[in-house]
Amino acid sequence: MKIGRVVGKISLVKAHPSLIGMRWVLAMPQSLAVLAGKGKETDEEVIAVDELGATPGALVAITDGREAAAPFEPDRKPVDAYIAGILDDLRIDEAEVKKLLKK
Repeated sequence: MKIGRVVGKISLVKAHPSLIGMRWVLAMPQSLAVLAGKGKETDEEVIAVDELGATPGALVAITDGREAAAPFEPDRKPVDAYIAGILDDLRIDEAEVKKLLKK
């Protein structure tokens, strides 16, 4: 699971029949350094299914890979990223960040 920041929403002109009506957002995964205010965001974006209503600027938990399709089982959907949660608050221990960033 990754933490990301929602930067926009996506509209699909054509989609797999099993994906019609789903809400999609564009999110930028955040590194530990960025979350701690000590780094710069990358230009990597992820398009993810959002059933929670995340708005631009919201911090979200992003599940990707095979686990992203798990909420839809037993139905099979071609999904590679899913917004698993909206984060109301994030607290980072500065001492732990320093240790991890030195590695």
